[in-house]
Amino acid sequence: MPTSISLSSKGNPNPFAEQLAFFKAKLQLPSERWDDIMKSAHDRAFIVAGAINADLLNDFQDAIAKAIEQGLGIEAFRKDFDRIVTQHGWVGWTGEGSEAGHAWRTRIIYQTNMATSYAAGRYQQLKHPDLLSLRPYWKYVHADGVMHPRPLHVAWHGLVLHNEHPFWDTHFPPNGWMCHCRVTPVDEKEYLKAQANGKGEPPAGWQEHSAKTGAPVGIDQGFDYAPGASTQKSLMDFVEKKLINLESSVGSHMWELIQEAVEQEQVLAWQSMVERVSTTMQATGEARLAHVVEAQTVQNLADAGVKLDNAAVWLRDDELLHALRDYKDARGASLPIEVWQNLREHLDEATPYLDTADQALIYVLDVPGGLGKLVVRVNYKEKARFDGVRDRITSNFIRTGGWIDAGDLGAARYVKLVK
Repeated sequence: MPTSISLSSKGNPNPFAEQLAFFKAKLQLPSERWDDIMKSAHDRAFIVAGAINADLLNDFQDAIAKAIEQGLGIEAFRKDFDRIVTQHGWVGWTGEGSEAGHAWRTRIIYQTNMATSYAAGRYQQLKHPDLLSLRPYWKYVHADGVMHPRPLHVAWHGLVLHNEHPFWDTHFPPNGWMCHCRVTPVDEKEYLKAQANGKGEPPAGWQEHSAKTGAPVGIDQGFDYAPGASTQKSLMDFVEKKLINLESSVGSHMWELIQEAVEQEQVLAWQSMVERVSTTMQATGEARLAHVVEAQTVQNLADAGVKLDNAAVWLRDDELLHALRDYKDARGASLPIEVWQNLREHLDEATPYLDTADQALIYVLDVPGGLGKLVVRVNYKEKARFDGVRDRITSNFIRTGGWIDAGDLGAARYVKLVK
């Protein structure tokens, strides 16, 4: 059965498998700001605000993993931080240039990752069926000795609720920067005791949100989630959302780092849409990520006067349906279904062109039967269904897909964007 564990700035004296496994499974994501990803997305991704270099991120993750595994304190991490920053020549990071800034930044990185990984590992332990059968209730425990205790965190101390109570979806600690609160499992006897003492239900107003943070009152922005509860969530769901909001060169670089990790999820999601549309010949407005513009193509487009807002390339099922049904050559042939089923591979091998007449990105595909063509409208405002919700975004959308004659590519309007 899982045992109790503790965490302090001196490190975790009793590292445990669930904590380390959770942290090591995180995908490294380049990031410009600390809020580039929020809440439960941190269950799947590791970021250090401002770090976009792959080797830099890898070394930071290794340093924190070492601190978890060996029970190292913050001073040991600070030595690793300084070594990594020097080795990679990382400059311009928030906190650089002053002793106080260095102390603050290293503490934020160390303590936040240690606390959330601890909480995630603890969450997995608390959800173990054997433990739940004996102690199905959870107790909120405010840490003693905190220099500046948060009044609401103190008020939640001793609260006992069933493990499936929605309170834990948003209030499972840590509930803010430098929060040391924790959760312990208890049995029904203790729950009844807490109920008799007025601690068997959340206090009134616990679901009210702060206009300033967007989180429930008493919880810092981005901390209103249960660490470890979303480890099975699709990586593609938040990767797609992140790509929309990243500047094109950063998003393109990010995709180079992570595409192998998310390849299977992307292919399954993509082929599912193609299968549905080609079988039913109906569309619902769903959009899927088809491609991410390569870093060199992003730069070549910029040199030609076309700056992408972001690097993501989408295809709506409406446009797929149109291409399958209506876009035919003189022979009456559409692009083979195999091309759409394996579009990711075809786009990886495609030759990009700029259509200067339409300011569109053209991908030319070498496919059975001739040269295929995909027309991508760049920085296009489109309304589509993402993750079940209709939303309007500005990104790059494949609008048509069909054929092109090799001779046409010699026209002045087409500028080859050499990879």
